[in-house]
Amino acid sequence: MLKLYELSNLSKSDIHALCARNSDDNKSIQTTVNAIISEVSDRGDEALKAYSRQFDNIDLDRLYIGKEELERLADSVPDHQREALDVAYKNIRNFHLGQVCTEDVIETMPGVSCWRDSRPIEKVGLYIPGGTAVLPSTFLMLGIPARIAGCEDIIVCSPPQKSGLVNPYIAYCARLLEIDRIYLVGGAQAIAAMAFGTETITKVDKIFGPGNQYVTTAKTIIQGTTKTAIDMPAGPSEVLIIADDSSNPIFVAADLSAQAEHGVDSQVVLVSTSTKLIDGVNSELQRQIPALPRADIARHALGNSYCVLVNDLNEAMEFSNKYAPEHLILATPAWGELTDKIKNAGSVFLGNYTPESAGDYASGTNHTLPTGSYARSYSGVSVDSFVKKITFQYISAKGIQNLGPTVEILAELEGLEAHKNAVSVRLLDTLSRS
Repeated sequence: MLKLYELSNLSKSDIHALCARNSDDNKSIQTTVNAIISEVSDRGDEALKAYSRQFDNIDLDRLYIGKEELERLADSVPDHQREALDVAYKNIRNFHLGQVCTEDVIETMPGVSCWRDSRPIEKVGLYIPGGTAVLPSTFLMLGIPARIAGCEDIIVCSPPQKSGLVNPYIAYCARLLEIDRIYLVGGAQAIAAMAFGTETITKVDKIFGPGNQYVTTAKTIIQGTTKTAIDMPAGPSEVLIIADDSSNPIFVAADLSAQAEHGVDSQVVLVSTSTKLIDGVNSELQRQIPALPRADIARHALGNSYCVLVNDLNEAMEFSNKYAPEHLILATPAWGELTDKIKNAGSVFLGNYTPESAGDYASGTNHTLPTGSYARSYSGVSVDSFVKKITFQYISAKGIQNLGPTVEILAELEGLEAHKNAVSVRLLDTLSRS
């Protein structure tokens, strides 16, 4: 039967097991990805073309398409779809522009001024998935903050379509983002190419973008073995919905279905105080999912999924914080009483009229978010993800007189005489001038 498995009266070990999703216990994914990374590192473009034949069933003459071809593809997008992408672009850009700010200069004591300023990461790599679903929205979510931050080089990788090109919607987003080249590379091999560089693809300083478990594993490996940073481990998508008697089972089932259709390794979780609501949602899932074009994918995802019956909304929040979901929906009018209790979540959707798909596309918030419980320690992508924060300090002659003795004492107690001397010679100089 097409339904969520219901769980209740969970022990701590039960909860721990439920929250440990998408694990690679036998290291099979890691072994495969390590081999791909090694091949790309050693053989560059040759390896990328071989993987394109193996995984995409395409024999590529070149590994990219340029501006002229992108413009032609972009022109084929119908007007109503262009308008929708334009609205999404505008909303996402407006939200992210609000993240740009100048920090104050702080005088920590007379004559000692400290401040922090941002500098864009010079070379960034954007990975745009193109497996069972092509995601132009992800291109906007990554490209817009990269442009706002002022990154000099934006390298974009996306798997080729059967035509050997990219989807026209990806091309239209490239036009909006003023990006003139897209590399036709997907999977773990794209991550390796951007991390090491090849004859065609420029090595980048930081890699962004979601993907399947192979892509996520590749990002994790290259972060640990190269000098290339990553945005976060962003793997198979997930949603956790907290619902009570006041929730609409049609809405809840629709949100669960929306997330389930992402991929067979997606996970959807319902946490509810109401058996009536759970029964209603399961009935709706049986009605809604068979009508979906991606029904088979959604069915597989439901096999990874479950619902949890809890005693009250506080208990629901406790479970959610342990799970640390990528997307958290508080499908209740009582959401205002719960937001302060949220400790771990990638992005939160409040009330009965805020579907997760709004954030996926066009409300303005970023949909590139930590998955697999990484919301405990990572934030979603923002303009800050594309910049480095550099601290500055200026000390006047009066300032070194005020601060110097403190530094001398601290350097001395740590046994670092040269540190102390760097201050002492300046103090002597100020005394000689006074």
